[in-house]
Amino acid sequence: MKRDKIKLKSILINLFTTVLVIVEVYPIFWMVTASLKQPAEFVNKPAYALNDGFYIKNYIDAWTRGNMATFFKNSLINTLAALIFIVFFSVTVGFAVTKMDWKYKDKVAKYFGIGIMVPIATALIPLFQIYNKLNLINTRTSLILAYIAFGLSLSIYLITGFLRSLPDEILEAAVVDGCGIYKLMWNVVVPLMKNAIVTVLVLQFFFKWNDLLFSMTFINDTKLKTIQTGLLYFQDEFGSKNWGAIFASVSMSVIPMLILYMILNKAVIEGMTAGAVKG
Repeated sequence: MKRDKIKLKSILINLFTTVLVIVEVYPIFWMVTASLKQPAEFVNKPAYALNDGFYIKNYIDAWTRGNMATFFKNSLINTLAALIFIVFFSVTVGFAVTKMDWKYKDKVAKYFGIGIMVPIATALIPLFQIYNKLNLINTRTSLILAYIAFGLSLSIYLITGFLRSLPDEILEAAVVDGCGIYKLMWNVVVPLMKNAIVTVLVLQFFFKWNDLLFSMTFINDTKLKTIQTGLLYFQDEFGSKNWGAIFASVSMSVIPMLILYMILNKAVIEGMTAGAVKG
C-alpha cells in the first residue's frame, strides 16, 4: 500500500511537471513558428496552425527595414555597460559590508537593502527632471545610470548572502600568508564567488535587456531606442502590421536570453542557493 502511494505520488508529480513544461514551452514554440510564416498564412490559417515552410524573409525584414539591428546594438551596449559597473560595485560593497570591520558597514548594508523596496515608477519623474537639467535626455548615459542604480540593491543582496556563507578561516589564512586587502578580495574572494557573480550577471541581464519603462521615458530618438521600445513601434512602410516580421523581432529579443540561461543555468542555481546555508 505504501509503495502504491509513493508510485501514485511520483506519477502525479511527473504529470504536473509535464503539463507545466508544455505551458511554458508552447508559447515560445508558437512564437518561433509564427515568425517563419508567410503573410498569407496569418490570414488563411488559424493562429495555432503550423507554418508551411521557413520564410526567412521575416527575419531579414525585421533586421533591416524594422531597424532591429540598431535596437539590438543599443540594448547590447546599454546592458553590457551597466553590467560591468553593477558587478564591480556589488562585489566591492558586498565584501566591505560582510568581511571588513568598519563603523558604518551595517548602515550601508541596510541602505542598499531599502533600495529593493523602492518602486521604479516612483523615481521616473524625479529622474526625468534631473536628466533634463543635466541634458541627459536622449542619451545612453541616462539609461546606463538608471540601470546601475536600480540594479545594485538586489545584486548586493545576492553577493552579501554568498559572502556571509564563506568561512572567515579562508580569508584569515590568506592574510597570514601576507595577502593584502585588495589582493585578498580580487585574488581569493572573487574566484570563490564565481557562481554568485554569474547569477548577478544573468538576472541583471534579463532585467536590463527587457527594460521598457526607462527607455520609453528617457529616449525619444529612434537611433537610440532599445529593443523593447523598438518592438512597440514596429510597422512596415505602409503602416500596416507585418506579423511575420513582428514575431521575428520578438524571437530575436527572446532567444538570446534563453540561450544565455541554458548555458549558465547550473551556475545560476548554485549562486542563488549558495547563501541559503551558513558555512
